[in-house]
Amino acid sequence: MESDSSIEKRSVDETTKPHIATQDVDVAAELTAGKDFVLDPAEAARVRRKIDWHLMPLMCILYMMQFADKTTLGQSAVLGLLTSPKHHLTQSQFNWLGTIFYLFFLGFEWPQNLALQYLPVGKWMSINILVWAIALLCHAAATNFGGFFACRAFLGICEGAITPGFMIVTSMFYTRQEQTQRVGYWFLMNGAAIILLGLVAYGTLHINSTVLEAWQWLMIITGIITFVVAILFWFFFPDSPANAWFLTPEERVIAIERIKVNQAGVENKHFKVEQFIECLKDPKTWLFFFFSAISNVTNSLSNQRQLIVAGFGFNPLQTTLLGCVDGVVEIIVIFCTVTSATYWKNGRAYSGVLAYCVAILGSILVNTLPSSDRVGLLFSYWISISSIAPFVVMLAWVGSTTAGHTKRLTTNAIVMIGYAVGNAAGPQYWEKKYQPRNHIPWLILSICWAVSALLLLATRFYLAWENARRERAGPDTRYDDVYVTEKLPDGSLVDKKVDKAFLDLTDMQNRDYRYVL
Repeated sequence: MESDSSIEKRSVDETTKPHIATQDVDVAAELTAGKDFVLDPAEAARVRRKIDWHLMPLMCILYMMQFADKTTLGQSAVLGLLTSPKHHLTQSQFNWLGTIFYLFFLGFEWPQNLALQYLPVGKWMSINILVWAIALLCHAAATNFGGFFACRAFLGICEGAITPGFMIVTSMFYTRQEQTQRVGYWFLMNGAAIILLGLVAYGTLHINSTVLEAWQWLMIITGIITFVVAILFWFFFPDSPANAWFLTPEERVIAIERIKVNQAGVENKHFKVEQFIECLKDPKTWLFFFFSAISNVTNSLSNQRQLIVAGFGFNPLQTTLLGCVDGVVEIIVIFCTVTSATYWKNGRAYSGVLAYCVAILGSILVNTLPSSDRVGLLFSYWISISSIAPFVVMLAWVGSTTAGHTKRLTTNAIVMIGYAVGNAAGPQYWEKKYQPRNHIPWLILSICWAVSALLLLATRFYLAWENARRERAGPDTRYDDVYVTEKLPDGSLVDKKVDKAFLDLTDMQNRDYRYVL
């Protein structure tokens, strides 16, 4: 529902009631309209555990593989991709392959989010994972820049459905209090991916083959695993709590009633132009966009990390094994930061800023320690990995501060476009002339992290100001008594009251909506 005009008044049994068309309400209204449901906390906790067991493993496995897959390029850099006589890639072409991925991600991000609006979320993601797996397998057959260009382009196109899809699913199934931790759980699998990739890469170095090189084996192994994940997703991943296969009809109602506190509903498959326009006018949309763009300029570390560690003076075998530690560090910093953001009252921004302070310290140390202190440089680099955690907090924050399904999807798309812009720009400043110490790139990282920290604080200030303004305005009763008319099997019409939470109102339309800080 976009505006007051979408609610009309009609006479039903000589009583005038505000009505809304069925297509304008949230899908959850079909299960809850007209019912006086009292949520049992014990049952709600049981259903949440059931949701966790069916969603989290699949989401974590997929997120691990999608990160492993897109960083196979960086891992391949120390497995012979840049030095093999059969495969000629210059440092510049290698950097451009990282940029190409995100340029295609950027170009297809809006169409991907439209598809998530109109199509079943789980099934659409499954199709993208399948295409992704095939593109990854094709890397092993590429012999020149053009071949790698095509493979990376398809990876970029397909990734556009994964993170936005996960953001939507997380907001469908979990309360705002629970979302930060759940986003953290599936995002910290990036660290697990680094460990997995390091171990697989280490194994490929011991494969004696005259046909395929180590980096080709890496592409094939990870591609096959991703193909299997795509099949599992198609059959086992739900589209929404309203039709989740693993929930009984009663449990679906409980799952929906659980998230009523979000005041954001589940989903609506109709694109609403008014919500799209509101999203573009909302200041917090652009605060999130610029944070996403600037913070992800530094994400090029994920593709450059092997070259960075090698530049400290470690050989390829040592570099490959040390890469596993990157994953452990990433898991720890993400877990600590999202836990802090969850339990520190109104502390999401502060948790992110703290992580950035640690990262900036690591960056300064990398730039100031002598080249002879390779252990010190290595630990300083590991400290800088804490920079990944604030973006995870922001992803959950976006879902927790946006209501209205079209607006939520549009916001997700804009945030992920910012993510693509930052990632596309990131590889370009890692020029060969700065190696091996990369002083200029590390300075750029520090500046981006400092600006990102300020944007988090600015976002918190704006949301707190908006909450205070709404408190002063008092309760909003405009949508307290809204009905849908349902036609019964015998042809008679009956009015059913729809809870405000399931009217598909945006966070700006619903003045009782309060932003989490």
